[in-house]
Amino acid sequence: MQSEIRSCRNSRQEKFDRFIEYYNDERPHQALNGRVPSQLYRPSTRPYTGLGELEYPMHDRIITVTQCGRICIGRRKINLSHVFAGQKIDIREVSEKIWLVTFMHYDLGFFDEEADRVECAENPFGAKVSTMSPV
Repeated sequence: MQSEIRSCRNSRQEKFDRFIEYYNDERPHQALNGRVPSQLYRPSTRPYTGLGELEYPMHDRIITVTQCGRICIGRRKINLSHVFAGQKIDIREVSEKIWLVTFMHYDLGFFDEEADRVECAENPFGAKVSTMSPV
């Protein structure tokens, strides 16, 4: 069974690799005036050094998210997202037993004393529609 799963993954990966090669090296792109992306790509001259030390001056508590994407507080395990694995986040009590989760300067969501996951906060990147808009 494991070998069948591995074979299926390998087959999918091979198809994906072929698609990437075709898309980047063979298929002309109208937006690139008939050229392929690999003709124009240049690697950055600046090395990526990752995020600097994150500071949370108004924090109640700074917690490092586990590799499986959880916030661990004592025996409690609150699901956040594996996207934040290894990152430091801030939790701040905003109301009695209601906690706000923040990453950098973005409010991610809230959890309470009983929840085992973070409920989303308002999307800071969402469309800003005027109150005068008919939509």
